[in-house]
Amino acid sequence: MMVLKTFLLFVVTAVAEILGCYLPYLWLKKGGSVWLLLPAAVSLAVFAWLLSLHPAAAGRVYAAYGGVYIFVALGWLWLVDGIRPSTWDFVGVAVALVGMAIIMFAPR
Repeated sequence: MMVLKTFLLFVVTAVAEILGCYLPYLWLKKGGSVWLLLPAAVSLAVFAWLLSLHPAAAGRVYAAYGGVYIFVALGWLWLVDGIRPSTWDFVGVAVALVGMAIIMFAPR
């Protein structure tokens, strides 16, 4: 159960980070409203708070989070940007998730 809870918390954290960066991108590159910066700031604050909820040491959490971030970013690429990831993208995600699992769940 702890593994699933940790993974899901990382997923929600990654969505908050990506959204917090995507909204300014829409403003800067796609002609969106400057008002997009307000929810972006809130989203990035939520991202930072969510990272603090993990019981492991901060450095270990940040390192492991990177693997899940890659997974979520490619999902974002597919669902939001409409670009299907390649086979190599999926291989890279698998490697990153194995790395995340080793970092977070190896016996200490």
